[in-house]
Amino acid sequence: MSLSADRALPAVGSKPAAPADRTPVLELSNIAKTFGGAVALAGVSLDVLPGEVHGLLGKNGSGKSTLVKILAGFHAPDPGGAMMVNGEAATLPLKPGDFRRLGLSFVHQNLGLIPSLTVLENLRLSSLTASGRARIDWAAERRAAREALSRFDLPLHIAERVDRLGPVDRALLAIVRAFEDIRTEIEATGRPGLILLDEPTPFLPGAGVEKLFALMRSIADRGSSVVFISHDIDEVMAITDRVTVLRDGRVAGSLVTAEASHEAVVELIVGRSLVRSAPRAVAETKARPVRVALEGVAGRRLQPCSIAVGRGEILGLTGLIGSGYEEVAYLAFGATRAKGGTLALDGGTPIPLSELSPRRAIDHDLALLPGDRQAASGVDSLSILDNMFLPDVDRFFRGGRLDHAGMRREARVLGESFEVRPNDPFLKLSALSGGNAQKVLIARWMNRKPVLLLLDEPTQGVDVGTRQQIFAALRAAAAEGMSVICASSDAEQLAEISDRVLIFAKGRIVQEIAGEAISKDHIAAATYASLDDKDGAGADTRMQEQMR
Repeated sequence: MSLSADRALPAVGSKPAAPADRTPVLELSNIAKTFGGAVALAGVSLDVLPGEVHGLLGKNGSGKSTLVKILAGFHAPDPGGAMMVNGEAATLPLKPGDFRRLGLSFVHQNLGLIPSLTVLENLRLSSLTASGRARIDWAAERRAAREALSRFDLPLHIAERVDRLGPVDRALLAIVRAFEDIRTEIEATGRPGLILLDEPTPFLPGAGVEKLFALMRSIADRGSSVVFISHDIDEVMAITDRVTVLRDGRVAGSLVTAEASHEAVVELIVGRSLVRSAPRAVAETKARPVRVALEGVAGRRLQPCSIAVGRGEILGLTGLIGSGYEEVAYLAFGATRAKGGTLALDGGTPIPLSELSPRRAIDHDLALLPGDRQAASGVDSLSILDNMFLPDVDRFFRGGRLDHAGMRREARVLGESFEVRPNDPFLKLSALSGGNAQKVLIARWMNRKPVLLLLDEPTQGVDVGTRQQIFAALRAAAAEGMSVICASSDAEQLAEISDRVLIFAKGRIVQEIAGEAISKDHIAAATYASLDDKDGAGADTRMQEQMR
């Protein structure tokens, strides 16, 4: 196993497993959660010991997020479970905010910082908002902030606005704040606290990860504990003392990190050995004329790579969070500024991606459905009709006047075709369920019959029925010649709709799965598989040769 130079990790420590007779900081027994008929957690039991960095791993949908929300008091667990904190029973369900009284604190992937406020204001936010004081003693707050930063040797200026900090310093600040939020409770009771870090590292450079690891270990050395949630097995192996793996809502197993192998952890995550069943060779595919050619495309995390999409082909892209696959659609559409690369359609003149804008991409018959439906795709305050025709309302002008009747007719036809419910063009998009809003936005782009449809998590947050309707619409459009790039973390979705799937890791294409080799298990296994640098560097070249 090798790691890219800019992402090299410190070696796994030789710290022995904590003695079994130490009272756990956190002990969960038989924690279950169902949503309707769906089982999210089924009898999860685990413990976290004082001074321990404990890894929590699992595929998307394994139950990690649900467990975190139960600990935060956001979800109530099903009856029958128990939670102990430092040997004392905690009453379930927890009320929102109870976790802080128990000595628990959370750092979520978005960090929860307020960019427009200073380091001081973010660091002391809980104190400032909870004190109820008529006046703020700013001298005392500045002193407290400097002391908090000095405790962990974090050289930040307390007057600096957070939006001027780099991603590494933001992550470190969020972790120091999490510790400060429970430090008073720790000192008052003399008991260790616990900080839960939910995917804090995907977008950090290697040096930043090392700083974060040093901070995590510093917290553990003070006697408190850290739960580290991550998809990156290499990072988990480098920093944790023990690992618990969830699979399908259950504990698949727990391991002492220093005694575990990378392969053993992967097998717990995917449920079987990769050596026996993960395909390494590209299956033969039906030759297709290349419709879209991306050459040397590069972004923030994505290293220069080349991707060809055939006419009528649905190409899936996937990988772990931060692996680069999630950038491709936005780079190809000009929604994110590319560091390099070109786009060519039907063998035409290559267009530099650095010069591409969304408006120009639309003019070239490209379409993008972003993953963040509310913030980046639809406009909730506008009607279904307006959302359907935002990109090309100009085609409804007749003699300088807008053909409202024509727009209404076409909107109703589209709504019926894509089974939007209720099919009322004048309803605001915000009045629809998430699945129906997604159908409106997909209808908007597919109605234009684009050369290339770029999708980012197209079925995120939609029900099973809507999911199948979206799949059917994509397959029908591909049968008529439209090319599709679908970026998704959902292996089952990609297995159902894709003709080929490219696996990304560390910013590069490392594997291709095609034809009969495509399956949910193979995609999931390949996502976690660790390939050497030689294999990774050649994967995109082999893919191009396959298409030709």
